[in-house]
Amino acid sequence: MYPLVLIFLVGLLPLNRMVFKFSIPLVATGWAIGLYHNLLYYKILPKSAAPCAKGISCTTTYIQWGGFITIPLLSFVAFTILLALLIIFYRKFYRN
Repeated sequence: MYPLVLIFLVGLLPLNRMVFKFSIPLVATGWAIGLYHNLLYYKILPKSAAPCAKGISCTTTYIQWGGFITIPLLSFVAFTILLALLIIFYRKFYRN
């Protein structure tokens, strides 16, 4: 997600259509990883699918706001919002 800040700053001020081509692969990859992490966290995928067997676990709860808001959920929601905004951007500026 951190490289996206630079891509959006350079591409959106002033508006450049190339920002979509540079950012969509990063956002889509982050969204897929966020989805995978949530599936592991909520035990939809088996524990054997977790690549982090040693060290810090992918399923450990570090924060839990309101009983359900966790770091994996925040990541997934952030990438979902970015993906939706990029799709809106694409439809508005690329189709015209």
